[in-house]
Amino acid sequence: MSRPSCPRCARPLDHCLCALIPSLDSRARVLILQHPSETRHALNTARLAALGLRNAELLVGERFDDLEERLARPGYRSCLLFPGEQAQPLAGFAEQGVEPLLLVVPDGTWRKARKLLYLNPSLEALPRVALPEGLTSRYRLRKAPMEGALSTLEAVVAALEIVEAPRRYDALLAPFEALIDGQIAAMGEETFRRNHGE
Repeated sequence: MSRPSCPRCARPLDHCLCALIPSLDSRARVLILQHPSETRHALNTARLAALGLRNAELLVGERFDDLEERLARPGYRSCLLFPGEQAQPLAGFAEQGVEPLLLVVPDGTWRKARKLLYLNPSLEALPRVALPEGLTSRYRLRKAPMEGALSTLEAVVAALEIVEAPRRYDALLAPFEALIDGQIAAMGEETFRRNHGE
């Protein structure tokens, strides 16, 4: 029998994170496209980002039929937050115009995020932007697959702190930190130190 869960944060009721999730405004709009396999992930940081930002939306799927209309939203300049050779620094792209950004963020493993791009050609057509090098994930329970790899939530926070500076968005990380602390507590401090070298 499964434990009852919170309808908002989808966590078990005895581990509900809603009290830690802020409600922050941003000039930029954030559109998170989540691969369906990520909805079952214990952290599901994309959901935390969408819940904590008033100007964010989370869509789950592989193909998004109305994506072109969403990307053509009046008053916004759309861009895809995804690294690659064609990606330009986010800060430079943001400075090139006065309109707020519509920041499109794929959520999934690298392979599944690339699949989202392949299945939705309008994403490939967007200007691609990247975060600065040298950022480090706070997710202490897993080794990043590559240098600078962040969770979706961490990437959204880093991006907003660039384009909305000097405004801060690290309050979005509070439920993420609580999830990590809860996982460490469940495994025990000694097991954590032995397996993760801290």
